[in-house]
Amino acid sequence: MARKRRGWGGDPPATDAEAAQRIVAAAVDLIARTGSAITIADVAQALGVIRQTVYRYFSTADELMRAAAIASVDGFLDQLAAHVHGINDPADAMTEGVMFTLDAVVTIPHLAILLSAPSPAARPSEVTSKLAQDFGMRMITLFDVDWAHYGYDDAALRDLVEFTLRTMLSFFVAPNDPSRSPAELRQFLKRWLGSAIIAQARVSGIDPQTASTK
Repeated sequence: MARKRRGWGGDPPATDAEAAQRIVAAAVDLIARTGSAITIADVAQALGVIRQTVYRYFSTADELMRAAAIASVDGFLDQLAAHVHGINDPADAMTEGVMFTLDAVVTIPHLAILLSAPSPAARPSEVTSKLAQDFGMRMITLFDVDWAHYGYDDAALRDLVEFTLRTMLSFFVAPNDPSRSPAELRQFLKRWLGSAIIAQARVSGIDPQTASTK
């Protein structure tokens, strides 16, 4: 008599696509419950399979963490779009976007993983990885800002995304001083980050004052 397969909760996936999906779902659940990075062994144990089974679909823990993060942030993007809706000024929009994101990473561990180093062993420079920048581009295109009107083409937008990600990384590494109120932080971000954003108009030969009256 064949021995019953106990892995996968006794219900092994029918296809590789289903297996990968279930692995990612398990990772998402574990991250949500622990609020921190996880290992291949953690996911394998949750699914009742050996680590090699998980490695068949994800070669590293970082790769799995990224897949879990991507699968978990669509809701955040919807919330961000609603938060910045109707803000046409690029400095105001980016300031509010950064404020909203810094608040969100406290309660959405998947988001912090995507925007910063995906595991304790990863380099901080991962915040400027292609994946993080692509996600940043998805975020910035949600804003109700006519970026071309302020002198931004695709290359300039990607530079802005990298600059903003690096700014947020500084807050991941050294969180905001609790004595500084949200209003003070907003003012700080708009003064310095906002100034950098508006500077692109001058580089492109556009009068920022004229652009802001659009």
